[in-house]
Amino acid sequence: MYLPKAIDALSSKTLILITSLYFTLVLNSHMLLEYSHKILALEEPDYFVLITLPIVIFFLMVVVFSLFITRYTSPVISVLILFSSIVFYATKEYGIIFDSTMFQNFYETDVSEASTYFNLNSFISVSVLGVIPAVLFLLVSVNYKPFFVELKERVIIILVSLVVIFGIVFSLYQNYASFVRNNEQFKRSVIPTYYISSLVKFVNSEFFFEPLVYLSLGDDAVKKEPNSKNKPNLVVFVLGETARAANFEYNGYTRDTNRYTSQYDIIPFQNVSSCGTTTAVSVPCMFSHMERANYSGNRAKSSDNVIDILKKAGIDVTWIENNSGCKGVCDRVKTIKIPTSSKNKYCDGFYCLDIALLEKLEAELSSPLQNDKLVVMHMIGSHGPTYYKRYPEEFRKFTPDCPKSDIQNCTNDELVNTYDNTILYTDYILSETIKTLISLEGQYNLSMIYVSDHGESLGENGVYLHGIPYSIAPSEQVKVPMLFWMNKQFSEQNSLKPDCLVAATREFTYSHDNIFHSLLGLMNVQSIEYTEKLDLFKRCRS
Repeated sequence: MYLPKAIDALSSKTLILITSLYFTLVLNSHMLLEYSHKILALEEPDYFVLITLPIVIFFLMVVVFSLFITRYTSPVISVLILFSSIVFYATKEYGIIFDSTMFQNFYETDVSEASTYFNLNSFISVSVLGVIPAVLFLLVSVNYKPFFVELKERVIIILVSLVVIFGIVFSLYQNYASFVRNNEQFKRSVIPTYYISSLVKFVNSEFFFEPLVYLSLGDDAVKKEPNSKNKPNLVVFVLGETARAANFEYNGYTRDTNRYTSQYDIIPFQNVSSCGTTTAVSVPCMFSHMERANYSGNRAKSSDNVIDILKKAGIDVTWIENNSGCKGVCDRVKTIKIPTSSKNKYCDGFYCLDIALLEKLEAELSSPLQNDKLVVMHMIGSHGPTYYKRYPEEFRKFTPDCPKSDIQNCTNDELVNTYDNTILYTDYILSETIKTLISLEGQYNLSMIYVSDHGESLGENGVYLHGIPYSIAPSEQVKVPMLFWMNKQFSEQNSLKPDCLVAATREFTYSHDNIFHSLLGLMNVQSIEYTEKLDLFKRCRS
């Protein structure tokens, strides 16, 4: 009986070369094409870098896989191929950069949030570019030589690769120096080297840092009531999600995205910057005593925040959650989590419309208050990429919209329409919040603050969503809306001058750094932690 000859096993060197070629020509293809276009777009294209860049990347991959491909690491390399295909898709389609903050986002996300990124396109791409190659890598038969022979060959391969890399880079030093200087994002684009180093940085920071001694802040905090005050203060702090300042009518946007709140005396802050470009950074940062310039996530987790200090001063604090969590900010105060069960008429089993926040707010305020109270409502807001799920059908005002998660395949008009519908719905929720507060006007001095955690990119320069490292983040992801409303009694009894505030919002710039101190000032809490110059209300308080 004739049997076909079995295919010879691959040598380890061949497997390293094939894997390196795959990462260079497939998983780094988008990066190479992008930088090729940038080079060719120059008045004087640098053809030396254009031609040699793929060679440098290939030999870099050879070094990487010569170090990590062994007879014992096949499952690890397969996982690396699979995850690299996910990174490739996210980078190519959304412009996402996988730095340590992005891994923190993944770690702190939930199933509901993760599910919004799954669609037919992502499934096909990851299956073809990740699952199939990963399985083939596991199934291929490889002939590994004895340890010391294999080691000798690997050392030679690595040395030759390094000679080629350094030979090209140093012989074209001026060319590559200019290229790297003008393309700061380049090092963040190479798969898998950058995201692996980012993952290591995140794991080290999250799990292997030396535990910090908990820092108790504001132990001296006391309320200093104004002489004119005769009713409790009730402040609702609405924490927005993924709303960018550019799409608010108050900030000069040509569409009437603020048609609902415009009937009230809203004071819009014109120039406000976020602390980060992700929820995982911005939320704990804005409530922290630290400013963005010296912010540490680990220190924030091990310190009291402004919510804790207000509670110590006798303020009644409640956090109502309709997002993926408060990122540790509300851990020590009363927290109401809106269940996402589809049995709730406002929920689909994964997310709830923000109208659900109002039900909880009304229930929380149904009993008379004895003390000043702060209620924080954390919205789902404009969370993408499934923007179309953030508003009900009757708020589908701007059409045609983009009813899918692969937003990069919608036209720009469709995408902007969908996003603007989320802003319009947010404005409606804010107007209904004010209406709820006004119904309690006989009992309390009332005010509302709204600020978003970060902004969003809607395809500008090929970038979608958010999470770009702050140092290179576009303004769309950093500039956020902030609105303030108060009734006449709050203004009078807390000595706040509306006209002064209106003028100040146009004249000065603000950021999340102001939130900590402004909340202390607004609630009339004195503490050594309070910094007057960072209180955005101070200059307008008698």
